Amino acid sequence: MQAGADVASHRSGASPPEASDLADMALADPPGTVGPARLRAVGQIDCAQAIAAMQEFTERRQPDTTDEIWLCEHPPVYTLGLAGDPAHILSAGGIPVLRTNRGGQVTYHGPGQVVAYPLVDLRRLGLYVKEYVHRLEQALIRTLEAYGVTGHRVAGAPGIYVRTDDPFGHAALDPHSLAERHADRDAGPSFDRLAKIAALGIKVSRHCTYHGVALNVAMDLRPFSGIDACGYVGLETVDLSTIGVQAEVGDVAEVLGNKLRAFLSP
Repeated sequence: MQAGADVASHRSGASPPEASDLADMALADPPGTVGPARLRAVGQIDCAQAIAAMQEFTERRQPDTTDEIWLCEHPPVYTLGLAGDPAHILSAGGIPVLRTNRGGQVTYHGPGQVVAYPLVDLRRLGLYVKEYVHRLEQALIRTLEAYGVTGHRVAGAPGIYVRTDDPFGHAALDPHSLAERHADRDAGPSFDRLAKIAALGIKVSRHCTYHGVALNVAMDLRPFSGIDACGYVGLETVDLSTIGVQAEVGDVAEVLGNKLRAFLSP
């Protein structure tokens, strides 16, 4: 991502910032009037450090602090949500497991995946959590659209999915099968001919958000076979590369960051 007037960028080639340093950098920027969130290209950073920095930023932010969207990648790690069941980790295979305070079950982060952390004041934006989640998903859908891919929501299963038989087709999911599945409450979400391409897990503290979304671009997907992704047995996971889209992680991060900023601005 190219740094510009509205993009803060970590110095190329420098070591990843420590948690306190990242929070300090974000809070040192002048707050100014309420406007679009500031994009911050963090680069690759340890997941635990990123979470600590988000927590510190959220605890220290003031009513006039400019919202931020941090864009980064993580070294390989499995993360469990606050109520995540360790039984969904089938075989960690030496990959670290990190318990976090976000919502959701278990997911995997690794190189080749864009992770976006919106740090926004929902009360200032006039958003409830349900609408905030909808906007996160819409930003992911619009990002996929930029690469010709059609993203889908699945009721009861946050995140974005693509059709494995036609990821570029514009047909909506079959409303009849969805209605039948919805009527059978015990059956849970239906993933028939669907694979997950983007995950979502958030935390809200004092009306301010952290954690966020992860979009798979060009990853080693094998670690996903070591877990029940997002707590669903047998759920397939794909990335843009798998479905035939060749894209640079930094380019996708820029598109996603701008889509998020558009959907999370006053």
